Amino acid sequence: MLDRLVQAYTPLICWTGLGILSVRFLPSAFPHWLGRGLYWIGVPIEIFSLARQTTFDERAQLAPTITISSLLLGLGLGWLSLQIWQRLLQPNLPAPTSGLKGSLLLCSMLGNTGFVGLAIVPFFVSETDLSWAVLYSVTQNVFGTYGLGVLVSSYYSRQGTATNNWWMQFRDLLSVPSLWGFALGSLTRAIPFSELVESSLHASIWVVIPGAFILMGIRLSQIQGWQSLKLALLPAILKTMVMPTIVGIVITMMGMSGDPRLGLVLMSGMPCAFAGLILAEEYNLDGNLVASSIIVSTLIFLVMIPVWLYLY
Repeated sequence: MLDRLVQAYTPLICWTGLGILSVRFLPSAFPHWLGRGLYWIGVPIEIFSLARQTTFDERAQLAPTITISSLLLGLGLGWLSLQIWQRLLQPNLPAPTSGLKGSLLLCSMLGNTGFVGLAIVPFFVSETDLSWAVLYSVTQNVFGTYGLGVLVSSYYSRQGTATNNWWMQFRDLLSVPSLWGFALGSLTRAIPFSELVESSLHASIWVVIPGAFILMGIRLSQIQGWQSLKLALLPAILKTMVMPTIVGIVITMMGMSGDPRLGLVLMSGMPCAFAGLILAEEYNLDGNLVASSIIVSTLIFLVMIPVWLYLY
């Protein structure tokens, strides 16, 4: 197991380290434009490719329902934690800004099912049952990251302004490039592309993943003090411990077992998503909290993997 984890996490460590080391040599605007490039170009191409190349087992059609339920669960847990913060802990903690609220909700809801999930789950789940994990990842990207995630980001980026209304959130949702990437990929699945185009699309992940890791490294290097790391404990615990525990109990009660159950539990407990960092850049939320949540939740996830393997 250790060898598999080392292989899966070597790119994370190397590219994130490069981002940390290179920040002093890069223009100050570089992370913002890198985030926007991933949002508008990199991630949509990856999802387009994934939608074209994935074949789904009929049994796995339940995965989208479980994915959407887990996303709503994470959103609800994040919202509940904000209410506790504001009503019970307010005398001892500073009032959360709108940007921090939006980032906390994103981190509580969205997991790294693409970059980390699809790199790790195949080591523990049989190839015949891998479609459960793939469909979970695609559903989270479409419905979660670039659906609910965009709505949450758009709302909290405009909270307290005259432009904060349902139409603006709906407009932002319709303009999400990854949704169009998934739709086009699904519609063109039966259309053959040249071998060069197909291989280029498949290789796009090797551009998107390093870019996301470098962006995380840059943002981690810009964290001031330990305050963001302390705040990150809340969404990290919700995402990597509380959510997969609830998902595991519910799907076990539904009669699910074996590799499909293990795959869904692992996917629901993935570390906070790099896409949250991209959304934070695009909508001017609290990038420090997102970056801190990613690193804290990743460390917790490494500890939790043996627990999920033992239980499921």
